[in-house]
Amino acid sequence: MSVKVLFIYPNTYGMNMLPPAIALFSSLLKQGGYSVDLFDATYYQTDHGVDSDGTKATRLNVVPFSPSEKGIKMRDTDWRDDIKAKVKAFQPDLIALSTTEDMWLLGARMLEEIEGFILRHRIPVIAGGVFPTFAPELVIRHHLVDMVCVGEGEVTLIDLCDRIKKGDSWNDVTNLWVKQKDGSVTKNTIAKSFEINDTPIIDIDLFEEQRLYRPMAGKWYKMMPVETIRGCPYKCTFCNSPDQVTLYDDKTDSRFFRKKDMKLVYKELKHFKENYGIEYNYFWADTFLSWNDREFDEFCEMYADIRLPFWMQTRPETITEYKVKRLAEIGLHRISFGLEHGNEAFRKKLLKREWKNKAIIDALKIPARYGVPFSVNNITGFPTETRELAMDTIELNRSIDSHNQNLYSFVPFHGTPLRTLCEEMGLVKPDTITKALTDKPMLIQEQYSVEEIEGLQKCFVLYVKMDKKRWKDIQRAEPDTPEGNRIFEELRQECLEKNMPPVEGINNAEQSNTADLEYGLENSGAIKIDKC
Repeated sequence: MSVKVLFIYPNTYGMNMLPPAIALFSSLLKQGGYSVDLFDATYYQTDHGVDSDGTKATRLNVVPFSPSEKGIKMRDTDWRDDIKAKVKAFQPDLIALSTTEDMWLLGARMLEEIEGFILRHRIPVIAGGVFPTFAPELVIRHHLVDMVCVGEGEVTLIDLCDRIKKGDSWNDVTNLWVKQKDGSVTKNTIAKSFEINDTPIIDIDLFEEQRLYRPMAGKWYKMMPVETIRGCPYKCTFCNSPDQVTLYDDKTDSRFFRKKDMKLVYKELKHFKENYGIEYNYFWADTFLSWNDREFDEFCEMYADIRLPFWMQTRPETITEYKVKRLAEIGLHRISFGLEHGNEAFRKKLLKREWKNKAIIDALKIPARYGVPFSVNNITGFPTETRELAMDTIELNRSIDSHNQNLYSFVPFHGTPLRTLCEEMGLVKPDTITKALTDKPMLIQEQYSVEEIEGLQKCFVLYVKMDKKRWKDIQRAEPDTPEGNRIFEELRQECLEKNMPPVEGINNAEQSNTADLEYGLENSGAIKIDKC
């Protein structure tokens, strides 16, 4: 018996690039002799969420781009019909829903659309990803979910398929919460972290060709997501990395934070460049420069042979003149820095980020000296924040000569320390499902209204780029009213023409390829606990 595994990936257009976790699982399963197929919702009209890329382009966070340039187009068929046709044709023995928190409700809808097939053929369903890892009690409640993967899924998924193949029980498979016939749940222990240096080259053949193309700085590239580091050594409270580390450090004899062997990274990069014509590499580590000096030099020596443009994200305190210079010489194209908030005391107390503003400003002068454009990512709408505190974020961004800036509304994702705080403050209920970073703010706070947050998000770039003499006009553009939107559009055009001149032959706005991976942690699409 060759077990057939169907992955279901709930996603909306403009949210995520190709999810490497599913590609990794596919490769591992095929090595084990199992069959794999995928239903990817990315290019369907699902009436769920927002167009992340489109929202950011409107707000001047990114360069406008045309999907038709590479023939990227939405499907004209109904996803409901197609998912039913997929399961009927493939006849899976296991359905694996890989979901993020903001896509969980869409994923549940997809399972419900094929409920008849699942029940008729008694197909087990496993759900995994960052959200199922940190809210398994919510996911296991769904009447079609039989198992939830808590933690990484590489070993778990292979073990599960081996059990299905042999007809054995999977009640004791590690990392699984298993629903019993009487409704009770067996909660198995978490196994040691997966040895990432045992990973095979990921299986991107599982995805359609157009999933490889993503815009960056207004131009389309055939792009690969590349893993170099899993986890993060920092403790930011809006991120789930601290809880990921705790999950493994406290419950296993292994560490979650790991660095992939550079020889393996080189093998993957070479393979996709030579065999798939990859044009751009997207390093999706939380903090790309969390290497020691030896590891950094090893990467530079390795990548000098690849010489494709690449994007990375890191923290301001991790860069130096030497590092930026070396990276620029071997292909560094864009950097994304997580700044998060402009008030030092607030940032230190609430977010656990202790670097001083002056040090941040000085560090972010370095990329320009080597011709490397960069973006700065910020968050507003935190618990206890006020509009006055948010204006400090604008002031700090005005002191930084970045090529584009983003301001996202805070999202209290499950598995983050700030989620716990929000629940304790009564701002969210434990079973509340969060939305995407680019969706409407979730927290209702008297001192900082949703309308104020949306107004600052809408006009953030205008406040940062335009003269302070125009701030009264910009404030009039904040309301989501016909008059406010008319003023906004006038100011937007003025800002494009006068304050955002071309740099190196392109507009100065970076097309991020996800909704911001540093704290857009819910854009993972992974059964494993990783972000992507």
